[in-house]
Amino acid sequence: MADRTTPYGAFNFIVNFNGSEAFGGFSDVSGIGTEVTMSEYRYGNDKENHVRKVAGVHKVSDVTLKRGILNSKTLFDWIAETRVKGPRAQRSVTITLMDETSQKPVQSWVLRGVVPMKYTGPTLAAKGGGDVALEEMVLSAEALEISV
Repeated sequence: MADRTTPYGAFNFIVNFNGSEAFGGFSDVSGIGTEVTMSEYRYGNDKENHVRKVAGVHKVSDVTLKRGILNSKTLFDWIAETRVKGPRAQRSVTITLMDETSQKPVQSWVLRGVVPMKYTGPTLAAKGGGDVALEEMVLSAEALEISV
């Protein structure tokens, strides 16, 4: 058992595509999750009037990635590939939380069967001159695994 008593910060993470391709530095990753739907069932001969809960299908939440715009259209190329190839454009995406030294992985979330489902470009405005132009991509995944 680890002797650590404080949780890790949420600011030090890496996003990799297909095991090794790192796509720039993302500033935000949100929506990592999975859900198991429950079905209710009641035996006809139960003496007590209550339902039993039975695990049904599971689904993975959509994951949103945000990053500052770089001189790269790699993410948009993936969207174009998805438009043409459909499910054959699926990739795996690994989000790894690193320790404070950025040397040791703490935990990884591996999304499988991922395709981009939404892209949002930046909000451009002449006022505020120091704001970063952010792009956002929403990913749809079929499976989620966690590794430590």
